This record gives sequence, structure tokens and C-alpha cells, in this order.
Amino acid sequence: MKSQELFLKAIRNKIPKSVSLIDEIASVLEISYDASHRRISQKSKFSIDETVKLADYYTISLDKLFSKSEKVIVEKTIEITTMKDMLEYFRSSSQQIEILTKNPKTTLFYSAKDIPLFYFMDGTILSKFKAFVWLNLLNNKQKKVSFENFVIEESFSEYMQKLKQIYEKTNVKEIWNDTTINSSLQQILYFYEAGLLNLNSANALCKDLKRIINLIQDKCNTTAVDFAVYYNELILLNNNMLIETEDKLTMFVPYTLLGYFITDNEESCKNVHQFFKQQIQNSKPLKQSGIKEQNLFFNRAIRKIDHYQEKINSELDLHF
Repeated sequence: MKSQELFLKAIRNKIPKSVSLIDEIASVLEISYDASHRRISQKSKFSIDETVKLADYYTISLDKLFSKSEKVIVEKTIEITTMKDMLEYFRSSSQQIEILTKNPKTTLFYSAKDIPLFYFMDGTILSKFKAFVWLNLLNNKQKKVSFENFVIEESFSEYMQKLKQIYEKTNVKEIWNDTTINSSLQQILYFYEAGLLNLNSANALCKDLKRIINLIQDKCNTTAVDFAVYYNELILLNNNMLIETEDKLTMFVPYTLLGYFITDNEESCKNVHQFFKQQIQNSKPLKQSGIKEQNLFFNRAIRKIDHYQEKINSELDLHF
């Protein structure tokens, strides 16, 4: 199919069948009926300016329309180097995810290489610690203040709460394994050993991490049908997120600590959707599992937290 024919087909899909395409093009481009007819019959070509004007009017992505099938056009989240950037990141993320999850039939899939950030959005000490970690790891020029002297703005908590509320109202399918909690524990240990986190805070963070694990186990034992956690022993997870609505699939692919590429490329999203289904089929559904299976998984996580906590406290003893 030639480029102009493909473009005209995309426009036709944007207007009601009862509307004359010739009249529509003539109106948008402010040209005569005959001039519009010549373009639609492809006896004359759209100019570059006309093509851009029509694409803007009908919100048609020329990149997506004309790109080769092996190429995927993506958006990306903003780069974060300051607290201001982080505020904008969470503000825009909450808006984007809210739009995608408005329909009650929406499903959010999450491949949890790390604990999903939605669990760190309830104003606890872990919420503050994650913001502290993100800024330290994303900005080498960040002033090295201790965690205890680190201050976050009130609006940060406001945006985090909004994201948490959206997540809790959405049908969620999370895939975890035994390494999902590792990075959070390693971050606590690292900043404690670096002298930027005191012993009381380190112990409080471990306690709060246990609270999250217990919270997830409690959610697995409710009758709610809009939440499921799957335990996968076979593959390493990657923090990919996929949102499935009635109309389309949207994929979020991580490329930095918080940075995501976002695309609704149909073929790519279908492949990822199928891959999520395969992962789920090869996983243990903890919500449908018996108490023994659940306890084996969650108790391993608690023991791992205890191990890190003992290591932190034993390092204090070595200093004396």
C-alpha cells in the first residue's frame, strides 16, 4: 500500500462512516471540493504542511504509521536528577496510569524484579528511604546528606499516594521470585555501611519491609478477585509492566532505575502479553495455594530480612 493511500485509510478510520471524506479533508485543509477530490483520488499529493496538519488534527502518529514493523516507536519518562524532576516524574506517571486504568476491566501485569514501587507509597519510613536511594543513585552530584537529614516535599507524598490509590483500584497480577526483595535489603545495608544511615533507621526499615511482606501475604488471603501474586522459580524478572485495557495494550520497559520506555506498539505488546501469560502458567498462584506453600515463600522472605538485620547489628558489635 502506497504512503498516501495508507494515510487516507488512517484518516477514514478516525471519522464516522456517514461523513464524506472529501468534505472532511476540504474542511480541515481549507481547500476546494475539487482540490480535496484530487488528493483523495491520489491524482495529486498532500504537501508536507498538509500532511502534518491532517496528522495533528486527527492525532495520527506518522512515526507509527510509516515505521517498519521491526522498529518500535516509544515514549520515555523524564530523566531524574533532582527532587523537582522526581516530583514531575510521579505527577506525570500518576496521570498516565490513571487514564489507562479508568476502566474497571483493566489489568496491570508486573514482573517484580524489585518490590513494585507502589508498595512504597504510603508515607512510611520506606517511602522516604526509596526517594533517598533514587536521588543518590540517579544523580552523582547529589549532596551526600545522611538519610536522617534528608527532607522530601509534601507534594511528593501526595503524588505517591495518588499512584498507590490507582494501583489498589486496578486488577493486578504480580510475578515474584525469591530475589524480589534483594535490592531493597542491599540498599539498606549499603547506605548503613556508607555511614549515611544510622542503626535505628536501618532496623526501622527492615521492620517496615517485613510489614510489606506481611501485607502482601494478607492480600493473598482475602476474597478479593482483583489481586494475584505468582511465584516463579524459573526465570529472572525484569520490572516490565503491561497494562491491558479493552481497547489496547501498553507496555512499560525499564531502562534505568526509574526510567521507562512506553509503547503501545500492537505486535510488541501482544508478544509481551503472551509472555506474561506463559510466566503465570509456569508460576505458583500464591492466592490459590495452600497455607504451606504460602508460608514457605513468605517465611523465606522474612528470614532473609532477619539475616540482613542480624548482619547490620553484628557490624555494630565489631566497631566496639
